Amino acid sequence: MRHLSASLILACALLTPAFSQNGGSPFVGRWDFDVHPAAGVGANWLGVTEKDGKLEVWFQPTGGHVFEVKNVHAEGSMLTFTAAPATANRPATTWKLDAAGEKLTGVQKRGDESAQLTGVRAPELKRSAPKAWSKPERLFNGKNLDGWEPIGDASKSHWVVKGGQLVNEAHGANIQSVRKFDDFKVHFEVNCPDDANSGFYLRGRYETQLEYVPAGSEPPERSMGAIYGRLGPSSQLPRTPGKWESFDITLVGRTVTIVRNGVKIIDAKEIEGITGGALNAQEGEPGPFYIQGDHTGGLMFRNITVSVPKK
Repeated sequence: MRHLSASLILACALLTPAFSQNGGSPFVGRWDFDVHPAAGVGANWLGVTEKDGKLEVWFQPTGGHVFEVKNVHAEGSMLTFTAAPATANRPATTWKLDAAGEKLTGVQKRGDESAQLTGVRAPELKRSAPKAWSKPERLFNGKNLDGWEPIGDASKSHWVVKGGQLVNEAHGANIQSVRKFDDFKVHFEVNCPDDANSGFYLRGRYETQLEYVPAGSEPPERSMGAIYGRLGPSSQLPRTPGKWESFDITLVGRTVTIVRNGVKIIDAKEIEGITGGALNAQEGEPGPFYIQGDHTGGLMFRNITVSVPKK
């Protein structure tokens, strides 16, 4: 996932703080939003902390990465901020929210366009790992696209099966698993060409970054194997564009562990909220795996398997 605009780069910071849902302000906590603009549904997220009477607000737009909002105005139960500054081609996007009970309601405005906003507290999703996992089951059969479907306009999909591999031949539609999952262990192998960019989404909401853009052009939390914009890998492995790599990812609640090529690069870390490109912001619900095809083509996948908690 690449960021949407240069203006967001200027606003973002490299690390996302931890958020408490306790504080004097009614806005303190983590909030999930499914916004319904004219162009369709967009998932958004807010993380708010309070220190010395001042609010610190982090915002996850529909695309791109989470960033700290600098121009926040809070008074009583009202909160306003600019979600995206004006550019030469578009007016600013502003949010105005009112806190009432356990919801935030308000409106998003961009020029003459507006969309209603309703935010709910994000679930904590704190639970223990299961005592045992099921035997790995194939999600991709290596023969056809059974169990997978394009997202959106199917005519724009360039996903095919070649030589037992799931291949995205060109920039086009994303693809998702028909089945949805809650907690799981997923294994997949990926061949990412040089200068390619994609992502493997967990529950359709948390992106595991897959990219080989020029070395050093992205910060750690947007590099290969990161949870995009949220969690950077603890160690940077050598770049191997055009070669097969393995990923083993365990997600229990919000706790994720990622092993890349046999090396643990994220060890039982909390994912604070959705990432850009999330299908929705309903974090408490099961969701599919989905793979980005709308950035670049050329990526290949094989040996996609999943285990779930054993009953």
